[in-house]
Amino acid sequence: MGKQGRMSVASYALFLLALFQCRLLAVAILDPLDFLALQSIRKSLHDLPGSNFFASWDFTSDPCNFAGVYCESDKVIALNLGDPRAGSPGLTGRIDPAIGKLSALTELSIVPGRIYGTLPQSISQLKDLRFLAISRNFISGSIPATLGQLRSLKTLDLSYNQLTGEIPHSIGTLPELTNVILCHNHLSGSIPPFVSQMLTRLDLKHNALSGTLAPDSLPPSLQSLSLGWNQLTGPVDQLLSRLDQLNYLDLSLNQFTGTIPSRIFTFPITNLQLERNLFNGAVQPSDQVTISTVDLSHNRLSGEISPLFSTVQNLYLNNNRFTGQVPASLVDRLLSASIQILYLQHNYLTGIQINPTAAIPVSSSLCLQYNCMVPPIQTPCPLKAGVQKTRPTAQCNDWKG
Repeated sequence: MGKQGRMSVASYALFLLALFQCRLLAVAILDPLDFLALQSIRKSLHDLPGSNFFASWDFTSDPCNFAGVYCESDKVIALNLGDPRAGSPGLTGRIDPAIGKLSALTELSIVPGRIYGTLPQSISQLKDLRFLAISRNFISGSIPATLGQLRSLKTLDLSYNQLTGEIPHSIGTLPELTNVILCHNHLSGSIPPFVSQMLTRLDLKHNALSGTLAPDSLPPSLQSLSLGWNQLTGPVDQLLSRLDQLNYLDLSLNQFTGTIPSRIFTFPITNLQLERNLFNGAVQPSDQVTISTVDLSHNRLSGEISPLFSTVQNLYLNNNRFTGQVPASLVDRLLSASIQILYLQHNYLTGIQINPTAAIPVSSSLCLQYNCMVPPIQTPCPLKAGVQKTRPTAQCNDWKG
């Protein structure tokens, strides 16, 4: 039995030696440059308290089995850093420039966390990169103009960071872009023209962008355009008329001027946000508006309200210069609860045909105050509408004149 026991121990030792050799072999399978790059990336990033993303990053084993590392042959092709599950604390630290050594990388993402510092210029060396998403962190500095060298890039998401400076013109020259999401940063300057005829989403809201948009600066392939909360100026009627694939449009809180093209109301949009700009002139849809929410408030729009808006569920026309009677079709739809919000306050409207005893449905809201009439029906209004029920007569006379 003793001899057999000794043989068993010897066999077990040989087994351990073979296992160790296999593990070494597994490590050696990965390209040495990729192996060293992953080591550098690991040294510069750390789990926030409550995160254990890096628990599997044991460099005595095969890095292709690490969490977030995906390999093809001997190269890393995708790197998704951080636990993607909702509520994960994420990572902290800086992005090491060695990331540019992962020459076969096609996808790079970092989940929300506390990554700080600048974007390494070396990312522009990743010639096969198609997906770059580093959002909801604390990345600062400017967007490297050299990202324009990533000719295969389809998605660029650097949203919710602390980026400053201009959007590099080179970004707009990328031929295969489909999604550009740079919202909630501190970017300034003008919006570059985008040449990609595959661009479907452009989200630049909540920045400090300025300047005008040329009629041909954005491709007609766009389906979602969000430019709200910037300082953009100039007319956009010609540009918008070309973007007939839009299903989402937010141009709110800018300084856009000129008229609103009637064609826009035929687009497959569910939410049209053009509020708080300097749009002027009449608003004339060409057909019944099927958009569920239309917000044209806080502009300089004038003329009579079109009855073609009666099919809108939430209609914000307040704080403009509309005149005349409120269309009867809007009143009918409001009383039938088809219209849920009808805000007409702070205009120059002169009348509305509604029975003073009419019951506004509980699910609907109507605000008429501060027009050139005494509201025939008292309804709750937003606090921002003020307390004055009627616009001073002198203002109404001056407007007529």
